[in-house]
Amino acid sequence: MILASQFLDQATRILFFTGKGGVGKTSLACSTAIALAGRGKQVLLVSTDPASNLDEVLGVRLSGEPTAVRGTQGLRALNINPEAAAHAYRERVVGPYRGVLPEAALNSMEEQLSGACTVEIASFNEFTKLLGDPGATAGYDHVIFDTAPTGHTLRLLKLPAAWTGFIETNTTGTSCLGPLAGLQAQKAIYDESLRALSDPHTTTLVLVSRPEQSALTEADRTRTELAEMGVTNQILFLNGVFMARDRSDPAAVALESRGHDALDAMPAGLTGLPRVDVPLLPFAPMGVTRLRAVLNGDGHGGEAPGLPNRHMVVKAPMLSELIDQIEKSGRGVIMTMGKGGVGKTTVAAAIAIELAHRGHKVHLSTTDPAAHVAATVGGTVPGLSVSRIDPAEETRRYSEEVVAKAASALDEQGKALLEEDLRSPCTEEIAVFRAFAETVARGEQGFVVLDTAPTGHSLLLLDAAEAYHRDVSRTMSDLPDSVRNLLPRLRDPEFTRVLIVTLAEATPVHEAAGLQEDLRRAGIEPYAWIVNQSFSGDGFRDPVLVERGIQEIPFINEVRAQHARQIALIPWKHEAPVGPERLGELARAARLRKPAANQMEH
Repeated sequence: MILASQFLDQATRILFFTGKGGVGKTSLACSTAIALAGRGKQVLLVSTDPASNLDEVLGVRLSGEPTAVRGTQGLRALNINPEAAAHAYRERVVGPYRGVLPEAALNSMEEQLSGACTVEIASFNEFTKLLGDPGATAGYDHVIFDTAPTGHTLRLLKLPAAWTGFIETNTTGTSCLGPLAGLQAQKAIYDESLRALSDPHTTTLVLVSRPEQSALTEADRTRTELAEMGVTNQILFLNGVFMARDRSDPAAVALESRGHDALDAMPAGLTGLPRVDVPLLPFAPMGVTRLRAVLNGDGHGGEAPGLPNRHMVVKAPMLSELIDQIEKSGRGVIMTMGKGGVGKTTVAAAIAIELAHRGHKVHLSTTDPAAHVAATVGGTVPGLSVSRIDPAEETRRYSEEVVAKAASALDEQGKALLEEDLRSPCTEEIAVFRAFAETVARGEQGFVVLDTAPTGHSLLLLDAAEAYHRDVSRTMSDLPDSVRNLLPRLRDPEFTRVLIVTLAEATPVHEAAGLQEDLRRAGIEPYAWIVNQSFSGDGFRDPVLVERGIQEIPFINEVRAQHARQIALIPWKHEAPVGPERLGELARAARLRKPAANQMEH
């Protein structure tokens, strides 16, 4: 183990913070950026997360251009905005032809560039410019990337090699993005990005985890995949390490014990990495003052303004009543959505198991590359089937199906060109989207419970629905019914019920509120909110846990009064909710309340 100060002393120019959703990547990336700036360094902090919350954590409105962070010297930050990047990319491609080509031709070009592939490559270009173009960040001593949750980040970091290989082997001069000339112009930057990523003197991969088995497993998977790519300079940040202060509090003792058990079972590949431990804080690390305290070992970071120095208890009915409502339809899709790390997988598994226990046919699946639904379920449950949408398997299946359907109409050269086109990194996105649509369609025959990827990636998936109709049609003459009917199914409140899962903290609540607005713009009305892992009950005595519970109250009030039609509260459990028995208890013990019902009691 090393101290945070030693890590800062040895920090390379480029730092990547990555890990499972909700482990604290953003707060630790911000704390590191503030600490380095405090040492007189010029620092650029960049978010690559489509659902970035840098603005709220730092307390400053950000854009796609570097913005000074108030309260610091030498720190600037920016968000890579996928939609803004895609708009700029389209304009760079189409703009030179305005006034030259007919309007119909321009419209055709814009149509071709309206798909999800364009959003991805445009964001990717912004990322590689900062990573691989020295001139873009020449004025900075350090460039720190706060990345999207692991699955999306792994894809982002693999793209330099994927697109470089595709460009080198492509013989047609075209791709799903149109002419390859634009990509060829970027090839030098892609190559430089690969070099920077694999240079241990330039780049450090900071694997962020919590002392929890699933987070550590995900960190080890990331470690392995990126080491195979040549990203070998890695360090582990273990966030939220808890030591009980009041050993008469059984919850505190249980939380400490769970952390010890997880560390004892830590994957061997992580044990050899340098490690920085960051303690569980009684406050949310929001704002420069509190962020500065995180790596300084200061457990206070300022008092929380306006919070009572006493505990409050939320009274509410059980979550089983929410399941009663959902059960009446006898079929349909239940989707858990929200910020990474809020417990979407656990909640989805608990609801699926409870419905299966009630005699229903239930299928539980996930769109999250980092989710481990089978491990969460932990056993066989009658009536319940479990799967995951595996990007590699779906890409293979989709590509084979496209080639098989087209083979009879193509000669050998045509078949070779089609297979080459399908090797584009965009194919994976199309294949995963189609698998998602197929899984939703299974809700016609029973209940489907879908654990979705963290917010930003889920929104890209949903926003892409109509664009993917065009992309899939490009290679398949017959659009599958599952894809054609996806949006109507998602918009049908009698068929799809979206459950927004959150923690009673500022960032998860406010990101969930933004998600709800995005869903409503897409014609999808959330069914209920679930506040998970709450310390706001009356069974805690340890000062850190009591303080965390007190600080939850304003956010539970906000959800109840401003956002949710109905809200369920799931208290923090002494035993990890893994396995059919404990997940079943979670579904029955959580408490549902409607906003207008009983008030909180002190």
